[in-house]
Amino acid sequence: MELKKFLSIHILCVLIFVGFLYYVTIFIFLDDLLSLQSSTGKFHSLFFTFVASFCVFSFFVCVLKDPGGVPSSYLPDVEYHEASDQESKRCGLLKKKCDKCSEYKPPRTHHCRICRRCILRMDHHCAWINNCVGHRNYKAFITLIFYGTIAAIYSSVILVSNALHKDWNFDGVMPLKLFYIATGVVVIGLSVTLGTLLGWHIYLTIRNMTTIEYYEGTRAAWLASKSGLNYHHPYDVGAYKNISLVLGPNMLKWLCPTAVSHIKDGLSFPTLREYS
Repeated sequence: MELKKFLSIHILCVLIFVGFLYYVTIFIFLDDLLSLQSSTGKFHSLFFTFVASFCVFSFFVCVLKDPGGVPSSYLPDVEYHEASDQESKRCGLLKKKCDKCSEYKPPRTHHCRICRRCILRMDHHCAWINNCVGHRNYKAFITLIFYGTIAAIYSSVILVSNALHKDWNFDGVMPLKLFYIATGVVVIGLSVTLGTLLGWHIYLTIRNMTTIEYYEGTRAAWLASKSGLNYHHPYDVGAYKNISLVLGPNMLKWLCPTAVSHIKDGLSFPTLREYS
């Protein structure tokens, strides 16, 4: 069952940490700063609850959604136009076979040694969701780090604002100071980490790359430059089109992790040549 994926120490740590962050942000820092009984306090608590809820929802989608495997019936589409080309095309087919699975691999597919299977448009394996990030759950992963970044930054602002307005001139303040400092270091560190990760995947989305393809492309660009050539990622069809292929054509649904009706079978992808 897919629910067995939650039997992971990483996932339990994430859920415990999210619960802790939600509690201290709403019932300690926000309540102390604005009071949850005030209209402003209620508004901020509702906003943070909304962001945290979508973050958790995206997390569940990432964990439970199959990133996409290669169908057992898949065969690469190869046409033999000339007999003299048969040997070179046969070598090309062998390169498309997975060394681990011994099955044919569609374009942009890579083998995950942890999942022990080939993943369509694989980006990476993430221990924190106990799943691969691939063709079918990449959008959910982006929304997860987006909402997580917003929640972490918001919590950091509330914590710092509360600390600056708090009266520290009373007995027994040292344990409270240590609590604020420790929580601040963790939350601000999380904001920086998630913000950096979000920026990285925004860049990849604009270029229509995966993390694996980025490093492969770096090497390909280096080899091309040695030959006096220019390398261009074949699946980069323009910024807006690239974003639409990942998040969908409707901008109103870009931040909904389950709005994935635009996702195709993952066996083929539009290339720059088709748009030129």
